[in-house]
Amino acid sequence: MNLNPSSQLSLFGHHTIFSNFIELYLNKKLPNKILLSGQKGIGKSTLGYHIINHILSYGEDFPYDSKNFRINPDNKSFRLIANKSNPNFILIDINEDKKNIDINQIRNLILTLNKSSFNTKPRLVLIDNIELLNINSVNALLKILEEPNDNIYFILINNNKKILPTLKSRCLNFKIHLTSNQSFDITNKILGENLMDLINDQVINNYSTPGSILNLLDFATKNDVNLKEINLKNFIKSILKEKKYKKDQFIKYLLYSLIEIYFSKNVSVKNIKLLNIRNYFLNKINNTKIFNLDDETLLMEFEDRVLNG
Repeated sequence: MNLNPSSQLSLFGHHTIFSNFIELYLNKKLPNKILLSGQKGIGKSTLGYHIINHILSYGEDFPYDSKNFRINPDNKSFRLIANKSNPNFILIDINEDKKNIDINQIRNLILTLNKSSFNTKPRLVLIDNIELLNINSVNALLKILEEPNDNIYFILINNNKKILPTLKSRCLNFKIHLTSNQSFDITNKILGENLMDLINDQVINNYSTPGSILNLLDFATKNDVNLKEINLKNFIKSILKEKKYKKDQFIKYLLYSLIEIYFSKNVSVKNIKLLNIRNYFLNKINNTKIFNLDDETLLMEFEDRVLNG
């Protein structure tokens, strides 16, 4: 299952905001610094790629299909982006072996944007996971955001995390969201089948996003886990036992999500003790995510106090 946003040919949901952005562009009113904020996994990056393809494929053979909100895989811009060779598109994202977006990535971006363009098309910069910019990277980025060169557009993706006010204030912030029904409907369309035929409802909740559900299914397939049969507690225990989260950022965040779901399905206001434990662990998980803290002690404590308690 290919879950990379750059490869998603169809845009499910977000049709209205996509159309609004394109109308602004065609009327030469599109902001050149756009911040898309929302829960991780709701399709913000996919939305960004569709906006970018619509702009870059304009006038090409096989341009973007606005009627069906679909990228034509035969258009030149899509193929060049897929090959990481499109001179009008730059992606900045965290490297797999890093915890933050490195300042050298931003410096290279600045050098590239200061060079002459290869053509008259706009240049578009997509910066994903901007909450992972460190302070030095943010300060370097601010310099080019303040006075960008002509015909350059920035699309920044924030997963509802705290970012520096100096960065946020330089962008127009658009909040992206989906209802739980929309999330499940989009997931079913992507899968081409009913999600509930594949998964035990213990391991999802109303806050699950299409991205988180699809990643969960992909993880289960690769690790031979029957999500229809396994219960939530045993699923969490199996991930902790094998400690795969140590080498894989996705598995770590999947684990956090499952812990949050576990508490949501087992805690009631009548059980004050468990309610306090939930608040304690959710606060620690939140701090771990925000500040990239070590998670080993946190997860060992959760296993000892909650799963084995």
